[in-house]
Amino acid sequence: MDPTRTAVGTWSGGRFMHFGEALDDERFLSLIRPGGGIDTVLTADTYGQGEADRLLGRALEGLSRDSFSLVGAVGHDFYDGQRQGAKGFPRFTDAALRGPDDYAAYLRMAAERSLERIGADAFDLLLLHNPDRTGYTSKAVWDGMAALRDAGLTRLLGVAPGPANGFTLDVIDCLERFGDRIDWAMVILNPLEPWPGELVLPACANHDVKVITRVVDYGGLFHGDPIGLGERDHRAFRPAGWIEAGQEKIERMRPIAERLGLTTLQLACAWNLSHEAVQTVVPTLIQEAGGRPIEEHRAELAALPGVRLSDDEVAELRAIGDNTGSMALKGAAADHEGEPLPDRWALTPELEEVGARYGVEGSDLRQQVATRLNGR
Repeated sequence: MDPTRTAVGTWSGGRFMHFGEALDDERFLSLIRPGGGIDTVLTADTYGQGEADRLLGRALEGLSRDSFSLVGAVGHDFYDGQRQGAKGFPRFTDAALRGPDDYAAYLRMAAERSLERIGADAFDLLLLHNPDRTGYTSKAVWDGMAALRDAGLTRLLGVAPGPANGFTLDVIDCLERFGDRIDWAMVILNPLEPWPGELVLPACANHDVKVITRVVDYGGLFHGDPIGLGERDHRAFRPAGWIEAGQEKIERMRPIAERLGLTTLQLACAWNLSHEAVQTVVPTLIQEAGGRPIEEHRAELAALPGVRLSDDEVAELRAIGDNTGSMALKGAAADHEGEPLPDRWALTPELEEVGARYGVEGSDLRQQVATRLNGR
């Protein structure tokens, strides 16, 4: 089965990424088990260094394999690499770990080990997880990914930039280079963060690449629960005041949700799905301290109506949530100098040329004012 309109990721539930309170095993397995209106589940081998895969395997026990879509992700080397603090494990393309001749072998090993932990024979879709510059541009990498499809380890291939926002020109360039091998891309997009994810959508449509959108919930704000950030909460990187500013904007969006008979989370999902190329929404499901049970959030996502917003409604919500220039982006950056970092590198003339073909200039990807918060 191809990825469906609604999906759940193993990063939900606070077990492997610190959003809200961590669920116990029973609730976590129930949360990520496909069914009840959510038939797609996403995991990444690096979450818990394989533990998310193993728990997903338990959640899938007893289900017919053709009743759900299984999406995996590989790219961070926790087998041979050393954890780099909050940055996590290095990409497998790190020159200190291996060279291009060994990329395919690593990808094969990582995919097979992930499937073994899950207890599955093949993925429906396998994503290249958080690539560095090499991952976006290396033929050896994408030859290795294609070999996984040829070997029957996955039906479909995709790219999942991250973990932070950006990588716009890099994704477009990757599609220009390897679009014949790429079926899906996963990007950050929601009505409070239309920029820069919206800039890659025309290229995805042009290359017939379908899009999964994550962070649809905008750090949980579209769920409507009070948010209390613990010391290790993954959302602590956001700028001061983001909660209050976001809540004020959501209140301005609420009349549209009520007119359409949607909750605010469902409105965010419908807004995403009203864009060409976007096929799947996968918000983070979070158990906030003192908030509604996370099971209610899941049921709300599962009950997402098949509403498509009008062009005027899409534009109105985008105007309310306009965040253009609100943050420093990752990936190719006009203001980056020196050697490439794993998640940031210089904007090259080749990338500028690629962007020009889709009307994206370096200035479109520049932080406008250091203190600007989500267009406010």
